[in-house]
Amino acid sequence: MKTRIRKIGTVGTTAQMRVIPGHFATNHAHINYYLDLTMLKSRTSEAKAIAKVMAGLYLFDTVVDTIVCMEGMEVIGAFLSDELSKGGFMSMNRHKSIYVVRPEFNNNSQIIFRDNLIHMIEDKHVLVLVSSATTGLTVNKVIESILYYNGIMTGVSAIFGAVDEVDGVPIKAVFGKKDLPDYESYDYRECPLCKQKQKLDALVNAFGYSAL
Repeated sequence: MKTRIRKIGTVGTTAQMRVIPGHFATNHAHINYYLDLTMLKSRTSEAKAIAKVMAGLYLFDTVVDTIVCMEGMEVIGAFLSDELSKGGFMSMNRHKSIYVVRPEFNNNSQIIFRDNLIHMIEDKHVLVLVSSATTGLTVNKVIESILYYNGIMTGVSAIFGAVDEVDGVPIKAVFGKKDLPDYESYDYRECPLCKQKQKLDALVNAFGYSAL
């Protein structure tokens, strides 16, 4: 699969997104590109560049108290916290610093925050980071969780976004369909690639892929 990697650029950064065309299955959809975001999330130079673009997507009167990192976005979350602090963004926290936290999934696949983290969500202005927002299902889950713990949704940022909003919350993405216009996500029951008898190349999720 590595031989098919394409690199996609976007306005505002030299960081590039690596994509692989094919037929892939996520937990709840089939897609025609695997988005390999590993380097953007893990290599500090690229993570810092992505965080800088994300910071610029928000107005300077945006309040951010807590950044919730999903799908391995902790490195970008730490850099984003630094960028927001340098940029003069407001925080209601007494120490004027931003919390960067990661939730967990319980046995029912619900997103939860342990008791020692709840004070970082409750009555806080929360910005959610996801690696990609394609169907919106993961974003929907985390929004529900934050509202359950009485957090205040500030917004959702993604490296790649194929949807503009979820539950009325706007998705602000660094890369989008403007950069990869033929990206498609299908209900697995209506996947045209399956109907064309095209075999799956891999099972994929936010952590990577397992070739078939």
